[in-house]
Amino acid sequence: MTRKAYLAGPDVFLPNAAAHAGAKIALCAAYGLTGIAPFNPGLDLSLPPAELWRRIFADDLQMMRDCDIIIANLTPFRSTSADAGTLVELGWFLGQAKPAYGYSNSAEGFAARARQQMALLPDPLPGITVEDFGLADNLMIEGALPGGLVLPPDGISRPFESLEIFELCLKRIKG
Repeated sequence: MTRKAYLAGPDVFLPNAAAHAGAKIALCAAYGLTGIAPFNPGLDLSLPPAELWRRIFADDLQMMRDCDIIIANLTPFRSTSADAGTLVELGWFLGQAKPAYGYSNSAEGFAARARQQMALLPDPLPGITVEDFGLADNLMIEGALPGGLVLPPDGISRPFESLEIFELCLKRIKG
């Protein structure tokens, strides 16, 4: 039986989200996995916002329950770190003791990104430290990935929508 992989990440916000999800699902199939993208083109977007977000949440939870593993796109998104919703999904899989895999298209380390972000604050708190363990992201994120975070091997960041590092993650999963 083919393992189902929940394809977590903020990729659903891309302008070409449907095509991007389709490309990821096709790559999963090439590596013997059934990719399940949290992208529901049949969702009634005319629902009132309070009902729509609850429907999205319930749909995503059901997809996660139905999957065996998570492959999380942990490329920094709208901030210094990975997308908050993706991190909730990663934590859910961790709590269910289901295998978790993740990748990032960013080659820049967490500490450098955090320092850059802090420099932009209008009134930074004095004495705030930046965790610097030489990791690509926060230690709790990296700790949730027993196989480690898959990163660009040449140290060069890729565009957010690039599937190159996603495929390297699939290769790691396949073994």
